[in-house]
Amino acid sequence: MTYSEPPAVATAGITFYGCGRDEEMLVRELAPRLGVVPTLTAAALSEANAALARGNRCISVDHKTRVTGSLLRALSRAGVAYVSTRSIGCNHIDVEYAESVGISVENVAYSPDSVADYTLMLMLMAVRHAKSTIRRTDAHDYRLHEVRGRELRDLTVGVVGTGRIGTAVIDRLRGFGCRILAHDTRAGTAADYVPLDELLRLSDLVTLHTPLTPDTHHLLDHRRIKVMKHGAVIVNTGRGSLLETGALLSALEDGRLGGAALDVVEGEEGIFYADRREEPVATGPLPRLQELPNVLISPHTAYYTDHALSDTVENSLTNCLAFESRNQRG
Repeated sequence: MTYSEPPAVATAGITFYGCGRDEEMLVRELAPRLGVVPTLTAAALSEANAALARGNRCISVDHKTRVTGSLLRALSRAGVAYVSTRSIGCNHIDVEYAESVGISVENVAYSPDSVADYTLMLMLMAVRHAKSTIRRTDAHDYRLHEVRGRELRDLTVGVVGTGRIGTAVIDRLRGFGCRILAHDTRAGTAADYVPLDELLRLSDLVTLHTPLTPDTHHLLDHRRIKVMKHGAVIVNTGRGSLLETGALLSALEDGRLGGAALDVVEGEEGIFYADRREEPVATGPLPRLQELPNVLISPHTAYYTDHALSDTVENSLTNCLAFESRNQRG
């Protein structure tokens, strides 16, 4: 279904694609205050509905839709000059091609606390064997786990990527008293920065918060996973392709790694955000990972909080206004 606000006091128009009910409520509340006229559709952006943006130079897309060259050409024909993605990452958009057809692409900032809180939760669940403990309890087996849990204060945690989210994770970790190592191309916070291989060799827990780019694709591959401390745990709330899944599975299945907690997985597109109870995923790495007792999987939900969602919608609207303002001045 498609909706539109009346164009009373608008200074800009924007088309929201893939707009869920919770986002719709926020857009309808915030847009009139900011003087933006939104057109909303629950449908994901496609070549079939790109013309819905006609009359609006700005559009907003979710992180689930791949925005390819053919889609960008369709948007350009509809008069779109600006794409705001409701996510921190832009890896689902062909940004270079967008620039070649005169379309600017920008991400949004939202509360880093949503992902940072979730990351700490996954860390604690992983080192306390929460998955197997809860499964056994649900089956009315109330015995203690064969392996005792570990306390964060006794561990070394390696944080890869120290942007807003990685820094927020480090801030939280300090309260647990653990040793913290960090790696990034440039220092973003007060931390003990070391080369990546050294971080992997020394860390009991490694958590990934770097953007997905061609340089960071499979950042943890076979070679780097072999460098990791025996029994170490990987936490990934960044992007699935930061990890080479085949290498991860091999290290988990042969016992070299102690576990993994993954909010993002390679190949999650078309699986996450859908009800698959009647059509379970039968092939690929996801079912193999889910079978392992020391692997936690959640469906790319770390960002999903009231605060972060409000930030995302508001910043999509203000980014559109800023774009229009820049172009009017130009």
